[in-house]
Amino acid sequence: MNAAPADQIRLLDVQSLDARLQQLAHKRRSLPEHAEIESLTKDLTQLRDLLVASQTEESDCSREQTKAEQDVDQVRQRASRDQQRLDSGAVTSPKDLENLQREIASLAKRQGDLEDVVLEIMERRESAQERVAELTERVSSVQSKIDDATARRDAAQESLDGEAASATKEREVIAGSVPADLLKLYEKLREQQGGVGAARLYQRRCEGCRLELNITEVNDVKAASPDTVLRCENCRRILIRTSESGL
Repeated sequence: MNAAPADQIRLLDVQSLDARLQQLAHKRRSLPEHAEIESLTKDLTQLRDLLVASQTEESDCSREQTKAEQDVDQVRQRASRDQQRLDSGAVTSPKDLENLQREIASLAKRQGDLEDVVLEIMERRESAQERVAELTERVSSVQSKIDDATARRDAAQESLDGEAASATKEREVIAGSVPADLLKLYEKLREQQGGVGAARLYQRRCEGCRLELNITEVNDVKAASPDTVLRCENCRRILIRTSESGL
């Protein structure tokens, strides 16, 4: 394959821009904010699960407290009615009086036990409410951190995307001036060779594989016409001659 030396030189510009685009894409994928957001999101998920559990516990305690308070109120009302009967003098039978007094005493003990239950539930509910408040604050804090990291990530991506768009446009212009067959070969080699399809020959060394040409290869390069598209004998990339090739 033959191509004007100037066209071959332009191929190095295309390669440089392709390398830049690869770097930008890698940088975009490797932004530290990605890992930061992922880690914070995991924390947020765990905190939200804990918050839901605490809210459920608080809700359960609330229902328990309502039920226990209702039980206390029922016992209190029953004791009040019995006390009214006792105070009214309507019960005159000694046995009935003894039974009524025994029931009032039993209800008083029952009420005391139930009130203790209410207090225990109230303590558990208060503890759950404090946990809900703490977790709500932590969820809000982590969400704020995620929002901040997301904003930083989006800003960084926007900047990188702008650079990539500029480089892509410049590449289109330069690649459009490279002969189609030479560009096609370059694209094929670039895909095969890890993103590098053309390399400069610098001081008798291929900058693609970093290997120095032996004397036979140097002589072959010297003997080749300036229009000849050379290939590195080691890595098979397109080898571009410049004034710094050391020939």
